[in-house]
Amino acid sequence: MAIDIARINELARKAKTEGLTEEEKAEQAKLRRAYIDSVVGNLRAQLDNTYVKKESGEVVRLSAREADDSDTE
Repeated sequence: MAIDIARINELARKAKTEGLTEEEKAEQAKLRRAYIDSVVGNLRAQLDNTYVKKESGEVVRLSAREADDSDTE
């Protein structure tokens, strides 16, 4: 599913000015969820291909789980 940013913005503007119908609210929620899922997926892919060099000189792959256990001392 291609993410239609223009439609997301159009619905947001309409919601502020005149309100949305129930169908438009459902469409807006579906589009927003698709956008958020895409952003999260892209971020995870970026993290999966990110390497960090520790002070010891070891180069390790950074994963989403390891990001929480940051090695900052």
